[in-house]
Amino acid sequence: MQFGKLVDKAWEDKTAAEILKAPPSALEGLTEKHDEALKAMGVKTVGDLGKWKYATRAAALVALAELDK
Repeated sequence: MQFGKLVDKAWEDKTAAEILKAPPSALEGLTEKHDEALKAMGVKTVGDLGKWKYATRAAALVALAELDK
């Protein structure tokens, strides 16, 4: 699968499993500085970020907002 603009260029040829184990800076637009800040909150990998309770809550609110019109 091609991940194109979702990940940094260095990670484009990696598998989803590899990317989930990567630091958040593997995602397009994030840097090592973001890695440090997220690590302080217990988020060390892309997988951690995707399962981080605050990120999942925010995603749920975004999805539910479409229904709350």
